[in-house]
Amino acid sequence: VQLQASGGGQVQAGGSLRLSCAGSGRTFSSYTIGWFRQAPGKEREFVATISRSGGSTYYADSVEGRFTISRDNAKNTVYLQMNSLKPEDTAVYYCAASYVLGTRLHTYDYWGQGTLVTVSS
Repeated sequence: VQLQASGGGQVQAGGSLRLSCAGSGRTFSSYTIGWFRQAPGKEREFVATISRSGGSTYYADSVEGRFTISRDNAKNTVYLQMNSLKPEDTAVYYCAASYVLGTRLHTYDYWGQGTLVTVSS
């Protein structure tokens, strides 16, 4: 599967953005999709993930209650709605596909290019 992330941009603290992860191929619904982010000088970290059907979701503590992950398998797309953004959310955001539902980077086999989110104070 090939993935393409989009929707990044610059926003002020407290604002919102919605990221999209578009997948190619008819097997998109066979994959768990996760969002990860990497801030300058830091390691890539888990943000959120959603099961194949969309029935299960998990979030990092740092975004719980502010971010919502969802998917539309008919459109081969996963979304990350980000509300109440903080400067510390500034990072390049990546989507990735896995055969298992988890939060660890090494379990994700396919990665899209990143999209930059910048939150100013």
